[in-house]
Amino acid sequence: MSQISDSLLSILDLEPLERNLFRGRSPKVGWARVFGGQVIGQALYAACKTVEDRQPHSLHAYFLLPGDPEIPIVYEVDRLRDGRSFTTRRVLAIQKGEAIFAMSASFHVAEEGFEHQMPMPDVPMPEDLPDRETMKRSVLPHMPDAVRAYYQRERPIEIRPVELARYASGGKMEPKFNVWIKTMQPLPDEPAIHQSVLAYASDLMLLDSSLIAHGRNVFDKQIQGASLDHALWFHRPFRADEWLLYAQDSPSTSGARGFSRGLIFNRDGKLVASVAQEGLIRPRPDMA
Repeated sequence: MSQISDSLLSILDLEPLERNLFRGRSPKVGWARVFGGQVIGQALYAACKTVEDRQPHSLHAYFLLPGDPEIPIVYEVDRLRDGRSFTTRRVLAIQKGEAIFAMSASFHVAEEGFEHQMPMPDVPMPEDLPDRETMKRSVLPHMPDAVRAYYQRERPIEIRPVELARYASGGKMEPKFNVWIKTMQPLPDEPAIHQSVLAYASDLMLLDSSLIAHGRNVFDKQIQGASLDHALWFHRPFRADEWLLYAQDSPSTSGARGFSRGLIFNRDGKLVASVAQEGLIRPRPDMA
């Protein structure tokens, strides 16, 4: 397994401190603050470690303070309820004695019931899009510097955007963005790992979709961007080491906040998860 994928699993390798307390660490990648998806993934995995015989079906989270990647994060799990069908956990992520993140997660026993879903968008399959090396060689040289730096960065998740050309155009477009994602290397079969990895990946680029209608992006130095809250629902089984289509849109922006949604499909068109997020997209007054 590659060093990059090892780092992804090491992110989820939480150290038990005592009952309901876990310690997580951040990868040494030179970021000024902890990536929000990392905290979501670690918090969900901490919650999963306190639940048996049922899977998470939803989580709702708030980002309270920026995380410091140089120091560990302590995750405190509160066992709110263990019912016959549902289990509820609350998780606080703590640094320097302060909560930087709060999440509630619900778990459900497997049940049969009604079935329907929205269809997957008609977009090219990942094999028909430039792979990482082709993007580096043929596509990214034509992109703005900040966009090029983001997509060239080593990361444990492979990303193949469908509408990558929008970064070069700079024009206002319909606020929709489709991207195929999967881990760079295979993962163990444990469902909680795949769910936590998808929680990690679900924070990638979602805020950016709220700026498409304005011809801007989160790499714009005149925009102060940050995730404020995050919700994720798991609908059907999936593997995070197989291609998933992350179909994003943004119904509204107002009050310096952007609201974005995402539907996540496997390559067979099954809807496996849904995401919603509101984020800060504040024009910097000193650079306006």
